This record gives sequence, C-alpha cells and structure tokens, in this order.
Amino acid sequence: MSPRWIVNRLGRSLVTLLLLMSFTFAALNLSADPALQVLGPEADEQALAEFRRAWGLDQPLWLQYLQHLGRLATLDFGLSYRTAEPALEMVMARLPASFSLMLPTGLLAVAVGVPLGVLAAIRRSTLIDRGAMMFAILGFAVPNFLVGILLIYAFSVWLGWLQPSGIVDWRSWIMPVITMASAEAAIFARFARTSMAEVLGHPMMRTALANGIPWRQAVREHALPNAAIPIVTMIGLVFGGLIASGVITENVFSWPGIGRLLVDSVAARDYAVVQTIVLLVGVTMIVANLIVDLAYGWIDPRVRDLRR
Repeated sequence: MSPRWIVNRLGRSLVTLLLLMSFTFAALNLSADPALQVLGPEADEQALAEFRRAWGLDQPLWLQYLQHLGRLATLDFGLSYRTAEPALEMVMARLPASFSLMLPTGLLAVAVGVPLGVLAAIRRSTLIDRGAMMFAILGFAVPNFLVGILLIYAFSVWLGWLQPSGIVDWRSWIMPVITMASAEAAIFARFARTSMAEVLGHPMMRTALANGIPWRQAVREHALPNAAIPIVTMIGLVFGGLIASGVITENVFSWPGIGRLLVDSVAARDYAVVQTIVLLVGVTMIVANLIVDLAYGWIDPRVRDLRR
C-alpha cells in the first residue's frame, strides 16, 4: 500500500467532512431562528436580541461559518443552546448507549443476512431461495417504527415478557436489536445472493468443476472469496451508518442514545448538538470506508498490488 494512496484517501475524507459540515451549517442556520425556538414566540425583541448577541447569531452568516470552522479545528464543538453544556460532552454521554445497541445489531444482521443470501444463491430457484428473498423483501419494505411497535404490542402489551422502553436489564436490548437487524439483514441477504449468484455463473466456476474440483471446494475456494468484496463493501456502509439508522428505533423504544438526542436537538434547533452528531456520523462512515478499503487488499491480492 503506497503512501500516495493513503494521502489520497485521507484528503478525500477531509473534503467529505468539510462538505458535510458546510451543508449541515447551512441547513440549520437557514431553517429557523434558534432564539425563537429557545425563548418562544412570546419573548420580546430585547430578549431575542440579547440571546442572538450572546450566542453570536447577530453576526453575518459567512462570519459565523468561519468562526464555526475555526472552533472545530480546535475540537471546540460549541455549547448547547438549551443547557449551556458542551455539545461534545452531551453527545459522548449518550454514545455508550447507542454503541451498545449498534454493535449487536450489526453482528446479528451479518450473521443472519450474509449466510442466508449465500444459501439462497447456492439453492437458486428452490423453496429456500424463495423463502430467503421473501424475508429480504419484507425486512426491507416494512419500516423500522412499524416493526418496533408490533414487537412492543406482542412482547410487552400482550405477553408482558419485555420492558417496552428504556434500559432495565439485558432483555431491554432484544426488541431494539431485532427491529434494526431485520432491515439490515434483509439488505445483506439480497446483496449476498446477487453477488454469489453472479460468481456461481462465471466461467471460472465451470472451469474449476471441469478440472475435477468438488463442488463444495469450488464454492469455498473460488466463489466465496470473489463474492466477498461487494459484500464487505455493504458491511462497511451499513456499520458506518448504524448510528444514523438507529434514530427511529431509539425513539420508538425511548432508548437514551444519540438518535433520541438528535431528534430532540433538531426540534429545539440546538445547532451545536446537531452538528456534533452529524459530524460523528460522518466520521464513522469515513472510518468504516477506510477499513473496507484496507480489507480489500487482504481479500483480493490484485487490489493490494494495484495500490502499490
């Protein structure tokens, strides 16, 4: 892996972060007046003016943007309008709860979706294939909030087995993880089936079988490694976006994580907290993509040689 490739990837990542921060800043500052959101429409003009002056909102937008970038360069993410607490501390306090939900979700989705998709490709046009694709279609089509509500009704209201909201004990993770993993596993299943089916139909497989290699060995040594690269790409994208995709689920189950904090902060126009969460999601996506790029070289030596 050449230093030029590493510098190129890091440079593209920094440009992506800059564009993300710029878009978030513009979208938030042009949408509404935070002074009205915090103080309410009944506040007099003097109170609104003092609030804007105290938070620097009376300055030109371009100057606010430059000051915002300058603070981010020193890892100063600003203060919350609602509580006057550092935005980064508020986000970091919610981070463990979100990560404790995202990690088992991602592992369960991969453990279910990828083998299911590979099996469907191997058993193509059979009952297993049709059942796997029916699961994938339903998992992708049914929204997370509906799955969560149905699980709450079944296991909390009707059966009374699980707590419907918050964190009480280890059982509190069951319904949120299933809710999120069902959609992600459906994506993995469809993607793995398509990738594996394409490799199984490649002339390479017919050549391997014609040379006397057993079917199972050909699948294990030739089909799976070649089908793994697009699957790894999807795994990286899904893992990187789990924080963002958990927003709805966290609100359905009143989970004390970043997703719930993001919804509350957007409603209150708490710019510093929203920008900190969006930046965190962006960094997570970029790191996930970098890990995927590094994994390419380990899976396929041709990629490693090309980078050199």
